[in-house]
Amino acid sequence: MTEVLDQTEIDALLAAAAAPGGDGAQAAGGPAPAASVESRAYDFKRPERVSKDQIRALGTMHEGFARNFGATLSGFLRTIIDVRVVDVEQLTYSEFVNSVPNPTCFVIVQAPPLEGQMCLELSPLIIYPIIDRLLGGTNAEVFIPPRPLTSIEWRLIKRMTDRAMEHLSEAWRGLVDLKFEVIETESNPQLVHVVAPTEVVVFVTFEIKMGHCAGTMSLCMPFNVIEPVTSQLNRQSWIGYRAKDATETHVRKLTRNIVKARVGLTAFLAESTITFNQFRALRAGDILALDKRVGGDLIVQIEGRNKFAGALGQQRGRRAIAIGRTAESDEPL
Repeated sequence: MTEVLDQTEIDALLAAAAAPGGDGAQAAGGPAPAASVESRAYDFKRPERVSKDQIRALGTMHEGFARNFGATLSGFLRTIIDVRVVDVEQLTYSEFVNSVPNPTCFVIVQAPPLEGQMCLELSPLIIYPIIDRLLGGTNAEVFIPPRPLTSIEWRLIKRMTDRAMEHLSEAWRGLVDLKFEVIETESNPQLVHVVAPTEVVVFVTFEIKMGHCAGTMSLCMPFNVIEPVTSQLNRQSWIGYRAKDATETHVRKLTRNIVKARVGLTAFLAESTITFNQFRALRAGDILALDKRVGGDLIVQIEGRNKFAGALGQQRGRRAIAIGRTAESDEPL
């Protein structure tokens, strides 16, 4: 028969339950409570559509873009430019728009065959120093005017964004063969609606440093635009792609460009040393004694370096050299 609790035991249970951190079952000698389960808040307005592995893959891919773009900008501006990835995160489009300054340099891009549009935002903190540099200024601190870019300034920045599009296309070619291109520019980000405000976007932030000036560049990619290739966005497949050899298409392009390259070719008959007085006394019909034997090979140089050796001859009424062998790099002329 079940034991019946008396009033004293009931009062003790009630007192234990009312005490801070008390547990009636434990006070009565019952089993210990189960371990607490860790929980975290989940906002259904901001679903995590992109996994952490895919976020890391995007960061790795755009780190390569940052290095190449920084090197191109350094040559373009003739100064040291450092570009690096600061952060990769996902948020809603409205949060992205509200996080950028107004006015700013806001560029709308598309990348066929991906459907939809993306955004590239460049901070005025680095845009105006770059414009100043293009117009002959130095790396000194530049006043940042709180106004939209003028038509002339947009034309100058286009030279920079065109280079960014080329390197973005190259970086993304590991996933899909596409081409980034600018379709529109805007100074007020609030007027640009590439997706709904609640849509999830992937937000890649870059830092651009030029001397004492620094600013950010942000690439906003709506999830519905990159969704067709997200299955390939994992770290293993991206590393595997980077390790691949050059494709046949790349080899053909390199070969075609090399074949069209022009080089300087020089054939040397021989060398000799004379004094300046002997040089002044030279007249038509004089004979110079050369250091090379009559039957010796002539050296052919390409861009100042020994390449071939051959014999002097004549073809179709013109002087010619018949290539006989490869010349040594230190072979005398």
